[in-house]
Amino acid sequence: MEEEVERAEAEGATPDDIARSVEATLFASEEPLTIQSLSAHLGDLEHSAVREALSALKAHYQDRGIHLVERGKRWHFETAPDLAHLLRREREQVRRLSRAATEVLAIIAYHEPVSRAEIESIRGVQTAKGTLDVLLESGWIKPAGRREVPGRPVIYATTPGFLDHFGLATRRDLPGMDELRAAGLLDPVDDALEEALEERMAGVEGTQDESETGAECNANSDAVTDNEP
Repeated sequence: MEEEVERAEAEGATPDDIARSVEATLFASEEPLTIQSLSAHLGDLEHSAVREALSALKAHYQDRGIHLVERGKRWHFETAPDLAHLLRREREQVRRLSRAATEVLAIIAYHEPVSRAEIESIRGVQTAKGTLDVLLESGWIKPAGRREVPGRPVIYATTPGFLDHFGLATRRDLPGMDELRAAGLLDPVDDALEEALEERMAGVEGTQDESETGAECNANSDAVTDNEP
């Protein structure tokens, strides 16, 4: 060992320099390191020199807020056990909603209480059970009873947690379509589709009476056609 130290000193690195290099490497590493990994990172330093540096660092940090420990032949720094409680924090987990979950949440918010079948009717596609589960787990929606129709389906509504998260006093504070469009929150395709549907619905209402009036005329036309030779 003395020969290795002398060799290191001859190369310009003292035991303290080696210990500082090992310390810096461990701090910068994203995962625990073995002696072999430390040696390779420090230019194939002798394993015994690395081991000596680790022993010195372990003793140095023994009474400090962090400790140098070995787990499964891998070394890393960790919080002193008696101080771990100071570093426990509740972290808010950010969960990004899928497009489907966002659409379902919007439908529930604007049309509550609604059943799954009603949500699917509005969206035009089936809604996966997992989509509703995500919203239930987030605490933004809740079961609000059952619809008094055959099958008695569960209906869903938003929760106070939904209002809190989005900074709303009541559901009346939800933005209207014009506000969403002005804020650029509506997809241009969805916007165009909405306008097309509105035009189509207006056309259906306008031509319904005409279709009923023309039914007799169409019947007469069919009769003439059937009598042709």
